[in-house]
Amino acid sequence: MSLAARSLNVMLRRFLVRQALELDQSFAAMEQERPDVLLLTATSFNFVHRRRIIEFAEISRLPTMAAYREYPEAGALMSYCSVRADRYWRAAIYVAKILKGAKPADLPVEQPSKYELVINLKTARSLDLEIPRELLLVADELIE
Repeated sequence: MSLAARSLNVMLRRFLVRQALELDQSFAAMEQERPDVLLLTATSFNFVHRRRIIEFAEISRLPTMAAYREYPEAGALMSYCSVRADRYWRAAIYVAKILKGAKPADLPVEQPSKYELVINLKTARSLDLEIPRELLLVADELIE
């Protein structure tokens, strides 16, 4: 268990799924263990199967957070991530510099600077969750 999780008295359990056939096994294990929340990592597998995962979370009344806005758009509770369009824009600037002769090794490493928080209020209501006012005020988008 990570130090942060331990300090919050939270148990972490990892469900590694690489194939769609393994989803049902993970869902069964989650039903058995009854976690309080589901945090989806930013993998292409999770993105491709997000509707099926979120459908399971809805049936299980499991609040779900993920990295991309497409998750709460599909019914997850919320997402928080750097703005993808901004990352693409910054990458295009790097490509232009390289095409103009800059050496990639000479270019600085950049961290994303724009992040967005998207909250699905319909999902929060269905889970009987009250989102703190402070969080609602800083959210970039609220989905009804």
